[in-house]
Amino acid sequence: MRRRLEMFLTIVVIAVGLWPVVLSQNADDRVRARDLGITPGVFPPGELNAITDVAGVSVGHTTIIAGENIRTGVTAIVPHSSNLFQEKVAGGVFVGNAFGKLAGSTQVEELGTIETPIVLTNTLSVGTAVEATVAHTLRREGNEDVRSVNAVVGETNDGGLNDIRGQHVTPLHVWAAIDNATSGPVTEGSVGAGTGTRAFGWKGGIGTSSRHLPARFGGYTVGVLVQSNYGGVLMMDGVPIGEELGRYSYSPPPQAGTLPSTSPVDATNEGNGSVMIVVATDAPVDARDLKRIAARAVFGLARTGSSYGNGSGDFAIAFTTSSEMRSRFGERTPRPRSILQPDAVSPLFQATLEATEEAVYNSLLQATTVTGNGRTAEAISIEHVTEILRKYGRGR
Repeated sequence: MRRRLEMFLTIVVIAVGLWPVVLSQNADDRVRARDLGITPGVFPPGELNAITDVAGVSVGHTTIIAGENIRTGVTAIVPHSSNLFQEKVAGGVFVGNAFGKLAGSTQVEELGTIETPIVLTNTLSVGTAVEATVAHTLRREGNEDVRSVNAVVGETNDGGLNDIRGQHVTPLHVWAAIDNATSGPVTEGSVGAGTGTRAFGWKGGIGTSSRHLPARFGGYTVGVLVQSNYGGVLMMDGVPIGEELGRYSYSPPPQAGTLPSTSPVDATNEGNGSVMIVVATDAPVDARDLKRIAARAVFGLARTGSSYGNGSGDFAIAFTTSSEMRSRFGERTPRPRSILQPDAVSPLFQATLEATEEAVYNSLLQATTVTGNGRTAEAISIEHVTEILRKYGRGR
């Protein structure tokens, strides 16, 4: 049902554009990291190995594909199904490198709460997404007297494959992503806000993963969703995939009279680009420790070979669905609540590192080849990755 809905939304957008569209590769040909025997870390994944393993969390995509130049979209992460403004979730933000935009982050930093869905899109559509998310919140039943809304919107720049200057994202696209968000399996790869992204010289996109802690560590779940669009020297499970395939930041220039084996335009951009990471948990942690959890998500990018370049926006936002940690609008009287103490947070840090690493791999392995704006971003070859993993004694 989920795939049919996203296909419907994509078809609607294409029909509005009135242009023919040719897409490369079938998503059914792609795999996830665990299909190749890549199992980062020591904790097991949740049932879906997705951010939606955290109960109550839902994800929606709007994919916008039209003509030869429009390859973009919107992804919405909704922390719970109730009125978010009236029942704000605790949240925290960590910025690794601030070459980018995470609208609403200053209020999250100040108050430690998130009161709207978290929306991801492209760089020049942040303003539209903020306005649309605010409007969506204002029209929700129970918010008739609301006069201030802090919309949380993140981005990466998909201008390589997408006509980003055309600002093709509209409020309708944002509302569709929010309204059609569901729990259950999350579609990954070249969808939603990941439609036009590139990572490590290949097609990037949306990826997700989760970890479930054993009972002795609280039995909590951590889920991560990434919008990968950054560069560096790709590592998978400790294996130098980027170097082996000859596609990586700061690689030597080809010798005179030769061409590199894989040479799409602007393949690596010397470590620049951006990534948005959203972390969800059901653990009763406060805003301070959620910021620390978000930091581990950014740290987790190092395992994948991120260069954290000057032109890279490396952002993470974390929230908890725990009812203990929710802030009810207008609440002024004290109430008791149970909060996980800092000495018990380390397992959540480990889970976040692992899930972030695997989510990035899934974003690459699930992505399909996309051509747009006069460029082609190739999907990373599953066959080549498998061969290299085996060479290093990894995978299956």
